[in-house]
Amino acid sequence: FTMIEIMVVVVIIAILAAFAVPIYIDYVKSARSSEAKSVMSSISNAADMYFQTTGDIPTSVDDMVATGQLTLKESTSKKWEFQLKVDELGGGEIVATSTDQMAGGAGKEITYDRNQGRFTGYGTKE
Repeated sequence: FTMIEIMVVVVIIAILAAFAVPIYIDYVKSARSSEAKSVMSSISNAADMYFQTTGDIPTSVDDMVATGQLTLKESTSKKWEFQLKVDELGGGEIVATSTDQMAGGAGKEITYDRNQGRFTGYGTKE
């Protein structure tokens, strides 16, 4: 091989990597956030069941865990912290914040808007 052929191959590989790396990073973020999104949907359903059972609006995820309306895996609890902000009309939002146990690092936030049924933040396409 001549030096020019090798340089052409290196340039082609660099161009392909320039396209592939951002796509891969987005895929990894989406995969890491999928666990939290699944749990947030469960929290939303459990909040509705909590209200129907007790007649009160849940103020935290711990309220629903204590009454048995919701069960969280220990591995999920180590990676994510969940905050519930429900209003009187059943709307509001659920916020998941990553801890230092999550592979992507601490401080990543995902928000689930109960009114719109939409996720925003880390690992979502906005």
